[in-house]
Amino acid sequence: MNVRRLIPATAVAGAVALGLVTLSACSGTSDAADKANGKLSVVASFYPMQYLAEQIGGAHVSVETLTAPGVEPHDLELKPRQIGSLGDADYILYLKGVQPAVDEAIKQAGVKHTVDAATLTKLEAHGTEGGHDHGAEEHGHEEESHDHGHESEAGTDPHIWLDPVKYAEVAKGVGASLEKADPDHAADYKKNTDALVKKLGDLDTAFETGLKNTTTKTFITTHSAFGYLAERYGLDQEGITGLDPESEPSPARVQELQSTAKQEKVSTVFFETLASDKTAKTLAKDTGLKTDVLDPLEGITDRSKGDDYIEVMQSNLTALKKALGAK
Repeated sequence: MNVRRLIPATAVAGAVALGLVTLSACSGTSDAADKANGKLSVVASFYPMQYLAEQIGGAHVSVETLTAPGVEPHDLELKPRQIGSLGDADYILYLKGVQPAVDEAIKQAGVKHTVDAATLTKLEAHGTEGGHDHGAEEHGHEEESHDHGHESEAGTDPHIWLDPVKYAEVAKGVGASLEKADPDHAADYKKNTDALVKKLGDLDTAFETGLKNTTTKTFITTHSAFGYLAERYGLDQEGITGLDPESEPSPARVQELQSTAKQEKVSTVFFETLASDKTAKTLAKDTGLKTDVLDPLEGITDRSKGDDYIEVMQSNLTALKKALGAK
């Protein structure tokens, strides 16, 4: 996505070769201690991956995330000690195309049980800047079409976790991979996976039912993170920017959004918790619209409307129902 902060491969390789610190640099819990406790040491790239690892791994894993709460994941700069510690992990779970620096570091780490969530479902194309996403459109770009953030931005959309159905597909793949990484606890991983998939199925049903009859199908949001969600539930996403939350819209794009808001009876401009709300609030003021939060769930903070993925997604549903005039 945002390639401004991509760490050069040579720097990453050097840091990994140095093996600067153990996994304790990420967590305060040493790799040796984890093994002594019989736990699998897991490194997750950012919150949606952390949530899967914790829910499925349960008591058998020690999960640490590379992205601290409140940090915009696209902008993450890994510290040398974090890069060096990756090689000590038993299992790494990440989503290629979201964090270029992380992608490169993980590639260099060479951990046997490394899982790219993007390979566990089908990625599609959404959210090109100046455009929009229609729920009825079909896209067929495979994960192999991108290798880092810039290509992902131009081609496929990595925000698969915002579609409960796709997220459930990823959960099943993660569960199967944990069973292989730690076969002694395979039964528990399977049980936990099934429980999470059921929760995600219930969430999907709530979205489908709640958004079935609405006054409008169009919503405006800061950046185009909700393409999968829009496609799943027959909505039209209008992103102020493209897939990069920090890019600025052109004057022509702002004018287009103002026209769309009027034509489609849009009531609300959504902003998010981890990126600036300046552009969204300016657009709302200029068009006489309300503002509200639609959380792309890239991290949980004290500003989040919920304590975990399920709760925040439920808050997102409530906000969408209100903004779209659900009946």
